Amino acid sequence: MKLDFPRYTERLGAVSIHAVQRIYELDSGKSKGFQSSHQTVRKFDYDEISNILHDLAIIIPVKDEKLKLLEGVLSGIPNECLVIIVSNSARSPVDRFAMETEAVRQLGRFMDKRIVMIHQRDPGLAEVFKRVGYDSILDSDGGIRNGKAEGMIIGLLAARMYHKDYVGFIDSDNYVPGAVNEYVKIFAAGFGMSTTPYCNVRVSWVFKPKIKNNLLQFSKWGRVSEITNKNLNALLASITGFETDVINTGNAGEHALSMPLAECLQYTSGYSIETREFVDIFEKFGGLVPSEYPQIVEKGVEVFQIETRNPHFHEDKGIAHLNEMLEASLATIFGSKICTPDQKEILQDQLRHVTKKRVDYSKKYHMLEPINTIHMPEFEKGLREKADTFLRIGRLK
Repeated sequence: MKLDFPRYTERLGAVSIHAVQRIYELDSGKSKGFQSSHQTVRKFDYDEISNILHDLAIIIPVKDEKLKLLEGVLSGIPNECLVIIVSNSARSPVDRFAMETEAVRQLGRFMDKRIVMIHQRDPGLAEVFKRVGYDSILDSDGGIRNGKAEGMIIGLLAARMYHKDYVGFIDSDNYVPGAVNEYVKIFAAGFGMSTTPYCNVRVSWVFKPKIKNNLLQFSKWGRVSEITNKNLNALLASITGFETDVINTGNAGEHALSMPLAECLQYTSGYSIETREFVDIFEKFGGLVPSEYPQIVEKGVEVFQIETRNPHFHEDKGIAHLNEMLEASLATIFGSKICTPDQKEILQDQLRHVTKKRVDYSKKYHMLEPINTIHMPEFEKGLREKADTFLRIGRLK
């Protein structure tokens, strides 16, 4: 892969947010013992990308997705990666999780991938969370909460259990396996460019095509992404005093984190998690309040945003789903401790326009604690003993 170095960077305390980078070649060939010292373009050969992929886990949250889409996503993930599927699919009247596991087992025979699967609502897994004292993921009935973020947390813990240095998230509704393959290599390139162990790599889609009037139109932005990015940039500008458009990936479902950063972040439930990562990084490491992680402040946090070559085709889940995503994204900015009163007023108006009702968004979204509080040997032992849906496929112990 060949891509440009960041052309521009916004800095907030210990955080560096790099402007969107462009890919020039998806496959730049294999090096022949000579590494170019080009000042504006960074080349990654196959071996360099492959070495990073061995340390990377890819988490796929699934909820009642078409099996063909899940199979396509799996086929696009490079073989070096550990794949972690966290399903929140229905168990009745038709057991869709059983259908997913059978499809993945069958594919696993041919792919020879290392795959871990678990159902998000596994009662045994809920019992393990109680045992290790991670109560923020549990609902009032003692089961695991039902949101996307909760599934991603479970995936993070599985990646940590297998001692992975990096973790990437890919949505299960992608139609193009080649695009999935590009996302994973983008993650590796971002981690390879980072100068700090604390790194966030976010995919910026070059186009999100839609069918209009029987024609394929290559839209640059979706409505939710455009509004979320505008408000995240406004949050940044309210702190620095300078307007900016540096943030383009506020709703990037396809994104990755180095594990030392991922385990320190505080997440929010549901569809607000991708936006919350930005907000939490600003809160913890932006220099606005004293940080409980001085070692991260010393090393710094880098956020990379890398634009794809493949367009992003995904499942259209309708206006209600988009409004739910938008409400979650705006609400997590509204609830931030660094959001100014003026910006809160603007956000409140936008939220009222989306939901047609007045809600106290300062208390709307449930907080999930950082996973670094969990004693991993106890979690792993409990998971293997109690979680009936915990499955390992391929070369795994």
